[in-house]
Amino acid sequence: MPNAQALLDWYDRHRRTLPWRAMPGEAMDPYRVWLSEIMLQQTTVAAVIPYFHRFLDRFPSVDALAAAESEQVMQAWAGLGYYARARNLHACAQAVVAQGGFPRSLDALRELPGIGPYTASAIGAIAFGLPTVPVDGNVERVTSRLFAIQTPLPASKPDIAIAAARLGDDPEARARPSDFAQALFDLGATLCTPTNPACAICPWREDCAARQQGIAAELPRKSPKAARPLRHGVHFCLIDDSGAVLLRRRPPRGLYGGMSELPGTPWLPERWTPEAAFAHAPMQADWRDVGEVRHVLTHFELQLRVQMARVVRITAEGQRCARADLAGAALPSVMRKCLNLAMP
Repeated sequence: MPNAQALLDWYDRHRRTLPWRAMPGEAMDPYRVWLSEIMLQQTTVAAVIPYFHRFLDRFPSVDALAAAESEQVMQAWAGLGYYARARNLHACAQAVVAQGGFPRSLDALRELPGIGPYTASAIGAIAFGLPTVPVDGNVERVTSRLFAIQTPLPASKPDIAIAAARLGDDPEARARPSDFAQALFDLGATLCTPTNPACAICPWREDCAARQQGIAAELPRKSPKAARPLRHGVHFCLIDDSGAVLLRRRPPRGLYGGMSELPGTPWLPERWTPEAAFAHAPMQADWRDVGEVRHVLTHFELQLRVQMARVVRITAEGQRCARADLAGAALPSVMRKCLNLAMP
């Protein structure tokens, strides 16, 4: 079994400096820990850092976030993707404020909106020092290699969780659960990387079963992914003489719920015929096809044709958004791609 103290010694020398982490000797801020964990779901650290700074500037505390309008939260989140996270983030902030602060037990944390078992474990360990090991992608990789778990993901997840919990049973890990969890994250992010792991300088190299067997770079194995289905749509960029663009609000629930978009068709498996597509145009105009946008989501890929027209005055229902205000609008990245095509 790897020695937790060896990892902690390595972490004390090589820990990453991240904006949501406290400096050595300082107490963790549960708000920052929670916010970072929600942002980091399906998103890289490098992509999250600028959003994290901007979000904190706008909502410096959980109270400020809870008091904000949902539109403000969606605007601040726009570009991070997986927008249900933003809706749950806002609801969670309001629940935390209503109960007087973040709860300090895993069960109570799991009851909050948008917090599942992993996020509860991460907040519990990092912010409150609970003796638990949160298992993210980095920890899955480290653990599968340490114990040479060769069953492909996702079938191996239960075995990995059991093995990771064994790592956390080390007395040194239980004495510093916050640092131990973050040390595992850093080990996976900087040394035990998906390709070309730096085994020669790993503090656990002598205890790694996959290294001993010469298969570290092959683990964790993954089951083949199914091909993403394709969906098609057509969106309409309508611009008036002042340069304002017509936007509409998506339904509050579902994909991109509550965010703004260019008017358009539903997204369907079949390509739209011109006649069927233009039945969804916001108003009659001299429409011009300006190209196609491709956008990959978790479960499917989008191919969207973009139509653009200029009119003297917009008479269709929706929200006129001045060109200068588009940068701050709550637009998902796929809609920004459509706008950039229509309004380069």
